[in-house]
Amino acid sequence: MKTYVFDASALIALLEDSLKVKELVKEAHRQHNQLWMSAVNYGEAYGKIMRDHGPQQAIKVMGSVRLLPIQIQDATSLRAMHAQDLKNRYKLYYADAFAAALAIEHKATLVTSDTDFKKLGHNFPVLWLRTN
Repeated sequence: MKTYVFDASALIALLEDSLKVKELVKEAHRQHNQLWMSAVNYGEAYGKIMRDHGPQQAIKVMGSVRLLPIQIQDATSLRAMHAQDLKNRYKLYYADAFAAALAIEHKATLVTSDTDFKKLGHNFPVLWLRTN
């Protein structure tokens, strides 16, 4: 079973009908893969939707997301320290570092369109989404 970690851009891509991300969700429904997301990145996606579409729409959309087979993981103290270490080492944004830390923790492939993750190097497994 393959494991994927979504950052905020992956969730936004799903909401914008990305075929690649939809396929990952379908496979998770069939229990052929696992999908994880940090609560920090979930909140980041919520913020973008709220800025773009208003608070009521953001609450509605995020409620729908909670029905998907994406396991939202808390920002534990250990994850926060690991994220800070990655932030310092690779000069990532702190929210991005949570996605990277979760991917490392679960030996997962990170799903993103954020080119900042290139800083992690070629050996870090990333499923790149196209940006518009």
